[in-house]
Amino acid sequence: KKNAFQYGASGIILGWTNHNNPKGWKSDAFALSVNQLASYNNHIQYKGFNNFSSFSEQYLEELVRDRADTNAALSNYIFGSSLAFRTYLIDTIRGPGGSVAGYQSLVPISTGVNQVYNEDTKGGYHEIAIGFARNMQDRLYIGGSITVPIVSYSRDFYYSETDATNNPNNDFAYFKYHEVNKSNGVGVGAKLGFIYKPKEFWRLGFAIHTPQLITFKDEIRSWMETNTENYAHTIKESSDNLNSGNPGTRSYTIQTPLRLIASASYVFREIMNTKKQRAFISADVEFVNYGGARFRPLNAQNDIAKNYYTAANDGVKNYLKSNFNFRLGGELKFDPWMFRLGIAYYGSPYADDYLKAYRLIPSTGIGYRNHGMFIDVTYAYTIINDVNFPYRLNDKPNTFATQTGNRQQFAVTLGFKL
Repeated sequence: KKNAFQYGASGIILGWTNHNNPKGWKSDAFALSVNQLASYNNHIQYKGFNNFSSFSEQYLEELVRDRADTNAALSNYIFGSSLAFRTYLIDTIRGPGGSVAGYQSLVPISTGVNQVYNEDTKGGYHEIAIGFARNMQDRLYIGGSITVPIVSYSRDFYYSETDATNNPNNDFAYFKYHEVNKSNGVGVGAKLGFIYKPKEFWRLGFAIHTPQLITFKDEIRSWMETNTENYAHTIKESSDNLNSGNPGTRSYTIQTPLRLIASASYVFREIMNTKKQRAFISADVEFVNYGGARFRPLNAQNDIAKNYYTAANDGVKNYLKSNFNFRLGGELKFDPWMFRLGIAYYGSPYADDYLKAYRLIPSTGIGYRNHGMFIDVTYAYTIINDVNFPYRLNDKPNTFATQTGNRQQFAVTLGFKL
């Protein structure tokens, strides 16, 4: 449970009429706005018993996949696998004559471990937009904006596994992993759309939100502590020790998913005097290509980085899909008061249909308009169903936690027409 404050869309719109425009454009508008699209302030914690897989197996997979020798295992994976190898969470398998025949995890998976996941995230996704719109004879409205996304994100992650048997002689008592990430990005994108009134009472709309290109710079640090009892006792290691006390850094570009939005609305008793209009109902259908997100290295000549982000993009295509979101709402008007109801449904972005994820948001509100001033109060109740993977493996099905919850939001909008 947590309470928080955030700002919504804030800005200014400058409008003017074109009295002598022979091409039929009645009016134009220019807008400058700032909006918070997402807040990353969150805390997730869960724990459970697992005798099927271990967090340590991802390090085992990496070393085996890369056919890493012991020198590589010691030094080439300083934020994960090297920490596991140096603390004996992962150790060698010896072959004839003392040669290295492979790697093994010292976690006793068959008898089970108690796993604990704890994650704190902070930050937000903000957007500055500069927009322009035109009105042709009150029948066709077109507009567009250039957007500048500004993103800040930090993650403080703790994870541990403890021997469920409490056997002091099976070469494993526990391991603890701690990772800190910081990420900041800025980019550019565009939004274009139109509203067309084919006849009185009806409005039809369409909008396209182009993929945004956001350049990020990340920092990462990690620590590990492993207790293998009499095998190697307790050993601690950190990325700082292996990287001259510095965080790891990486720079790259993200291409966000494309969005397409179709909308329609019906106005009851539509007349020129909008104060005497009685009601309207409006609906949106939004297509989002979640699987179209892409990562690209800033240094295109770096083959290691290219291979890394190619693998990341393959993961996006395998795990995410395109989907539709739906929004429906209506307003009943009793000048100067307005009353509203709405509902929105956001479907799962995951390609695996077994993963049940969605957001359902019913809302209600009241508005007041008078003498160029308006104030609106909205209450929205968000029902959240999602999944969280503590780690992912390639050679066996992945375990995950089902995440459920709700969010209550009170929003107040205040505006002035001069």
